[in-house]
Amino acid sequence: MDDQTRTELEAAAFRTLVAHLRERTDVQNIDLMNLAGFCRNCLSKWYTAAGKERGLDLDYEAVRESIYGMPYAEWKDKFQK
Repeated sequence: MDDQTRTELEAAAFRTLVAHLRERTDVQNIDLMNLAGFCRNCLSKWYTAAGKERGLDLDYEAVRESIYGMPYAEWKDKFQK
């Protein structure tokens, strides 16, 4: 498999994971951390760090909103137990 195809497949898998986490609002970040060692906030931090490695100045809160599908404070109010 060539690098371009691998990157496209990885990106598609990431988008599917983010969509899945948006749908599964019943799954709390603490549950993810306990079971998998990462959470939605980790994804946001990794995304921001990847941008920084490529010279992009990404706003963490904007990235976090793209992962949660809404502002983090709103998600917390609606779904955090």
